[in-house]
This record gives sequence, structure tokens and C-alpha cells, in this order.
Amino acid sequence: MNPPWLIQNCRLLSPGIDLDHATVSVADGRIHEVREPGDPGPAAAADVRAFDARGAMLLPGFIDIHTHGAMGADVCDGTVEAIRTIARAKLREGVTSFFPTTLTLPHEPLAAAARAVASYRENPEFARTPALHIEGPFLNPRFIGAQNPAHVRPPDAAEIFALRQLAPVGIVSVATEMPGGVDFVRAMTDAGITTSLAHTAATREDFLAAKTAGLTHLTHYCCQQSPLHHRALGVVGSGLLDDDVRLELICDTIHLNPDMIRLIFKLKPLRQLMLITDSMAASGLGDGVFDLGGLQVTVSGGVARLTPETLAGSTLKFNDGLKHVAHLTGLPLHELVATTSWNQARSLGLDGFGKIEPGFHADMVLLASDFSVQAVWVGGDLRFSA
Repeated sequence: MNPPWLIQNCRLLSPGIDLDHATVSVADGRIHEVREPGDPGPAAAADVRAFDARGAMLLPGFIDIHTHGAMGADVCDGTVEAIRTIARAKLREGVTSFFPTTLTLPHEPLAAAARAVASYRENPEFARTPALHIEGPFLNPRFIGAQNPAHVRPPDAAEIFALRQLAPVGIVSVATEMPGGVDFVRAMTDAGITTSLAHTAATREDFLAAKTAGLTHLTHYCCQQSPLHHRALGVVGSGLLDDDVRLELICDTIHLNPDMIRLIFKLKPLRQLMLITDSMAASGLGDGVFDLGGLQVTVSGGVARLTPETLAGSTLKFNDGLKHVAHLTGLPLHELVATTSWNQARSLGLDGFGKIEPGFHADMVLLASDFSVQAVWVGGDLRFSA
């Protein structure tokens, strides 16, 4: 049982809430009480640990639903140590839950990744891993990006169900215009698995057919997707026009340049937006040459590229993505915070996550005014402190 906490003198930022000098009490791994300034509350029990936030910002723990790796480890290394390494690195970004994300590879490496995640889930000592995100191998070779074209294959529900026998599968990214793509979306929807349109040449008509079958997300929006044209909306235009589908955003100012970030946040309601990192193994290691699914990736100036024209994942840290959006848009943090966890939790059925309110899981991140991570709690357990 995790010890109770009393987090004092924090600026509490949760969807719809911006409260200075707040106090948050934690018991049995959940938020017990939120107190406003001047409310001393009942006397603290002897075993309660006090934490003085010194005015820092307390937010719901970030949920990164799209990340391949960090600190030299890749989900598709297929080892529990790789998952542990990523989970530990994610804590330092304020991420309390992440969806280990795979690459376009043969079935056995994907199965090895699933087994590794299942093993980590038996003792999730760092960030949580609610489920896998299978990105590929069901992609369009025309928009393959930094995925390996040698292993692309048609959408196959049986393959996903086989992986789900090893570890929970939460999201599958798929090019739904490929043969059998719409039927695949329908099968995933019926099985309670979220589908996301990815690495795709889909037309507006393809998008609508997939949405009717149950499609709800767009993977790393704008990247490796059919572009907006004034005579053909493509996936990018469909994402702007649609009122329901959720958009994954890599807000590193590279995958989406600053003006595109401003445009998206100006045109779209925040309830449809979700920040991600799409981080690769190079995240946290600086420049150099790295492997990504059997492809050689060069990181220079923090930018990962397969070729001079092709980006290859990111080295973005989640807290930096939020900082970029806050500075570029000027939107209030108590509104933006929904894009870091609450929207992800609602979309993926993660009940009790994404807010700092009584009854919610005590997954929280404490940020300084420069958005650097000061402390992270997972289930009421202080798992990182700067």
C-alpha cells in the first residue's frame, strides 16, 4: 500500500481547474481531497508525507499513446529490460502511462515485444503500460516514411488477436484504403480496439468509409498522410473538417511547424487533440546514428531522419511538447491540459485517469514554470523527484 501524501502549495491545473496555493491529499493510490487556499482540512494523520510544491504546477500525469523508445531502448527490442528503460525514461518527462508502440516488422518480433510488455506489466515499477499501440505493418507503401517497406502486409485481424493473447492491444494504426482495411476497422471496433489512420493515401471517401466502420484516431496527424488540396481534402483536410476524430500531434515544431501548430489549435476544439511524442530510441541520448526497425536513422541537432527528406520519429520529451504548445498558442493551461491525458483517457477507456479530482488515480506530474519535471507520482507512489 502506498503511503498517503499531502501535496501543499501547488498551482493545481486539471481540465477546467486553475487553482493557486491548493492542497491535494492522496490516500490508497487515489486523489482523496482537493483543498482551496485557506482550507486547512482535517489534521493530517501521523503517517502522511507532506510535500511542499513551492508554487509549482501540479497536472494529471501525461499519457503518451505513441512512443517507440527512449534512452537507447526500442519497444521492438523484445526484452523486458527495454520496456523498463523506456518506462523509467518516460517518468522524467512526466509520463505516468504510455502505450509501447511497435514498428513494421514480421510477426515474431511483434510477438516478442508483446511478451516483453506483458512481463513488465507484472511489475510496472516506473510508468504504467495500459496496452500496446501496433503501428504497422498494415500501412501503404506509398506513404511508408521511416517504417520498413519489406514487412508491409495487408490488414489482418487474426494477427492482432494473436498479439492480444500475449498483451493488451489498445490501438492499431492502419492504412484503411488497403485491401480489407475497412473490414479490419470494423473487426477491431467490434473487439474494443481503437483504430487510427496512418501512413496513408486515403481519399476523403476512404476516410468516411473507415469512420463509418469505427475509425476514431489519426496517427501523427499530417505526417505521412494524404495532404489537403483545394480539390481533394485527403486525410489532412478530413481531420480539419471532422467533428469527432481525434488527432495525434507531435508538437516538436519539426513534424508540425509552429504555424501549423497554431492553425490546428485555432481551428480544432481541444477535445479532439492529443499530444504524443512518437519518440524513438535516440530520445535522451543526443546526436548519433541509431537503428529503427532495421533502418539506419541519423539524429543531428535533435532531429531524427532516415534521409534528408524523411523524418524518423522524434526525440521529443512530452513536457517539452506541452511547453511548445503553451508558448505558441497562448491558450490557458487549465484548458490545454486536456490534450495531455484527459482526452487520451476518455478515448481509450482509461477510467479514473486524466484529472486531479477526488476518486481519480493519483497519477500526477509537478512542473516548474519552465515546464521542467520536478516530481512524478504513479498511483500515489513518488517515483521521480528532480
